[in-house]
Amino acid sequence: AEPLFVTDFPSLCSSLCCQCGVPVPPNPTSMCVGCLRAQVDITEGIPKQGTLHFCKQCERYLQPPGTWIQCALESRELLALCLKKIKASLSKVRLIDAGFIWAEPHSKRLKLKLTVQKEVMNGAVLQQVFVVEYIVQSQMCEDCHRIEAKDFWKAVVQVRQKTLHKKTFYYLEQLILKHRLHQNTLHIKEIHDGLDFYYSSKQHAQKMVDFLQCTVPSRSKSSQRLISHDIHSNVYNYKSTFSVEIVPICKDNVVCLSPKLAQSLGNMSQICVCIRVTSTIHLIDPTTLQIAEIDGNTYWRHPFNSLFHPKQLEEFIIMDINRVQEKKKGAGAGARSNKHTLAEAWVQKTSELNTDHQYFCCTHLGHILNPGDLVLGFDLANCNLNDEFANKMNPHNIPDVVLIKKSYDRTKRQHRRNWKLKGLERDREGVDTDDERQYQDFLEDLEEDEAIRKNVNIYRNADVPVESDTDDDGPPRISLAEMLEDLHISEDATGGEGANMMT
Repeated sequence: AEPLFVTDFPSLCSSLCCQCGVPVPPNPTSMCVGCLRAQVDITEGIPKQGTLHFCKQCERYLQPPGTWIQCALESRELLALCLKKIKASLSKVRLIDAGFIWAEPHSKRLKLKLTVQKEVMNGAVLQQVFVVEYIVQSQMCEDCHRIEAKDFWKAVVQVRQKTLHKKTFYYLEQLILKHRLHQNTLHIKEIHDGLDFYYSSKQHAQKMVDFLQCTVPSRSKSSQRLISHDIHSNVYNYKSTFSVEIVPICKDNVVCLSPKLAQSLGNMSQICVCIRVTSTIHLIDPTTLQIAEIDGNTYWRHPFNSLFHPKQLEEFIIMDINRVQEKKKGAGAGARSNKHTLAEAWVQKTSELNTDHQYFCCTHLGHILNPGDLVLGFDLANCNLNDEFANKMNPHNIPDVVLIKKSYDRTKRQHRRNWKLKGLERDREGVDTDDERQYQDFLEDLEEDEAIRKNVNIYRNADVPVESDTDDDGPPRISLAEMLEDLHISEDATGGEGANMMT
């Protein structure tokens, strides 16, 4: 007789279900899928409903025990938050797949579709799909609650500078943005002579004070006020105030040093020009190119003031200029600048072109000035100096004119400027008509000073066409290599409607 094969009798390949008698493929449980699911529920113990707490004001979700996080709808972050709610129950099964089921955004419901596996009787593996529904409940977070209660800040940093120009604050704003120190602020308020930063904790305010002291020459003091006291738990509630005063010296200021300070800096001239303000004050002597740096502590021990404010700048025209070889250093002289060139120039005010009145001066701008150029400077010969140290100087040691910077057509510079800066979101007490002019001065300083640009994030302005950088006759410009692309994240990057997020 011929041998019998299993394939010749299909009924021999299956067995009967021990519950309903339906033929099923052989399996360790000897049961069909329907009866197996009726007998065993692998999702037992996993909650099918849950609750999420959502703050309407700041649009954040509560991550227990006390952390509020920003999550977009149907994003990976929100999916992870929902799974953490049932993490303990999912430890008994194996999670295969997880994703959102679309629901109306205003329904206050989030539906999660989960696929899990678990080993059941006699080693058989059962896979099951089920839905977990989360109800979104509104709950105000602590930060928003303080704001609504008008008692939202625990510490404030008051930054002040007693000057008429805001160049230092514009520079400080870019440093704060670059180092992301504004992320912990609750509120930023701009007033007449400075900025106020409000914080929810004293530690964040102290961090800002430490940053300011390392960034700009300044001094600080702190105070605190008792708000409440719980006598039972001995808990004190204070509001702290940090006052930071920045030295009242800005870029392009002409200063007069005290004789003692000028001697300690290498016997440099008392009349100097501030060429830069970073963590120190950078000074240059326009008659010898001698440079010096003064930190905050030195300044407060030997304070000095600016002789002029920026509105007193006058426009001169270069009639004749001669580069001068380096003068012989005197006894104890300090370092000299390698980026500037000493020159002697005859200049005339543009307002006095119909006269023959000219001025002779020494300048540190010999590397960029030529006969016929326009230059901005201060007239010391026809002004009334009201300064403690300048009034005691020998009149022969006071120059007639101090040249500050070369003058360019501002309208042309603005038209060709293909870059932009970002700013802090803050409340303004009042917008001065002079603020725009001061901001344009700061932008021009960035174009002229490469050392300052290294500390600032400069972004490409796509609205302005790209021009060649090889124009040497025009004003200084920032190259494309120094610019960053402004990043814009679309909504699709965080998952659009119906996005299926996998764990």
